[in-house]
Amino acid sequence: MKNFRPSLLILFGSAAYLALGIIAALLFNLLVSPLKWWMIIFIPLLSSLLVYGIFYITLKKFIQNRLNIIYKSIQNKQDFTLIKGESIDQLINDAEQEVEIWQKDKNKEITKLKEQELFRRDFLGNLAHELKTPVFATQGYILTLLEGGIDDDEVNRLFLNRAAKATDRIVDILEDLDQITRLEVDELKMDFRSFELIDLIKEIKGTLAFSAKEKNIELAFNKDYNSIYVFADRTKIGQVLTNLIVNSIYYGDVNGKTLISIFTIDDLVTIEIEDNGPGIEERHFPRLFERFYRVEKSRNRNEGGTGLGLAIVKHIIESHKQTINVRSTVGHGSTFSFSLQKSPINGPVSSRGIPLK
Repeated sequence: MKNFRPSLLILFGSAAYLALGIIAALLFNLLVSPLKWWMIIFIPLLSSLLVYGIFYITLKKFIQNRLNIIYKSIQNKQDFTLIKGESIDQLINDAEQEVEIWQKDKNKEITKLKEQELFRRDFLGNLAHELKTPVFATQGYILTLLEGGIDDDEVNRLFLNRAAKATDRIVDILEDLDQITRLEVDELKMDFRSFELIDLIKEIKGTLAFSAKEKNIELAFNKDYNSIYVFADRTKIGQVLTNLIVNSIYYGDVNGKTLISIFTIDDLVTIEIEDNGPGIEERHFPRLFERFYRVEKSRNRNEGGTGLGLAIVKHIIESHKQTINVRSTVGHGSTFSFSLQKSPINGPVSSRGIPLK
């Protein structure tokens, strides 16, 4: 029935009507009153043509009206109208093609909704798991104090400090969630201006020097660099660099090294953060930048930040119209890289583009 033509159905019906008309005329000629031969042929033929035309026009209008209603309900277009000059066969063919396209679109939408539902369940489960550890810890410290520990000066101060750290972790998670939500809906405004990239990286290295020293990890450039100016949001890029370098420290090997490399190609500046840690299996790459996704499920939840760092990094870089990339070899470390627009001005500028030097 794929190539079924409605006009043929009307034609067959008209032909059957013609045959019946000729038979009726012949019976009238034999039994009632003699007719001329052309009347026996002409009258049934004329009536069958009229029947064909009436049925064709009526059925076409019926199909147009029905398809118009169906299309409006499917496509939600109030001003949708069919092309009146089309044949009835073309109307049916177009309808079949439209329905096939609509079915494919709906299948894609259903698949996407299923993926979103799975992501939502994973996200809620991960969020509950992330919050459970500091909440239970805080609850335990407070209960211990209420049950008598508050009377011991050493115990109450120790437990209050631990409870404060646990609540700080909850605050960090909530702040990161708030930020990533605003990034996703483009509510977090970017302050694009020219700034010196090397100075920013040196500032971050100094801030993280103590954390790196605890694991005896060296933070270093792969070579000496002259001034490199980029056009971006300095604060947000600082957050990106901090997250990536912090990850290289947390997940890198003791006595390891984090290497920072910069490459300038045409109007883009590419920054690479490389560690010599355990590396990441390739199967984790597609989900690496999801909220709370962790390569090592058994890893202590208190280690490595809130679990939102890479998700935030991805959104910030995408807000700069660039992409974050990762390459890794198990046992040989990982490298995260992203690019920024090179500044047309070799110097810092204000938010209005006025040079500050």
